[in-house]
Amino acid sequence: QVQLVESGGGLVQAGGSLRLSCAASGRTFSSYAMGWFRQAPGKEREFVAAISWSGGRTLYADSVKGRLTISRDNANNTMYLQMNSLKPEDTAVYYCAAARPLNNNYAPLASYEYNYWGQGTQVTVSS
Repeated sequence: QVQLVESGGGLVQAGGSLRLSCAASGRTFSSYAMGWFRQAPGKEREFVAAISWSGGRTLYADSVKGRLTISRDNANNTMYLQMNSLKPEDTAVYYCAAARPLNNNYAPLASYEYNYWGQGTQVTVSS
């Protein structure tokens, strides 16, 4: 079992920055691939970014490439999402998730591939 807790959300103006954190407890964090998803009001949950267990592979949604950066600190059981140049369309509840790895480069895009989820943190970007 893995417990995930997100933090760092808030209200920011367009063009601003936020850093989200996802703290993990329970079974060995470093053995899991991790991902960030988001869900805006009235929309389905969508993939944002993923990172392999070692951090050696990262994947991003096209809408966030060049602005958001996923990273992890396995020694401290924490994953991050650095969000720069934020836009109003980034407004959503952001969720972190953990996936049992299938191989060393495993960094899944689909939500059904993830086994554990956090409760989410709200990010609001004003124009």
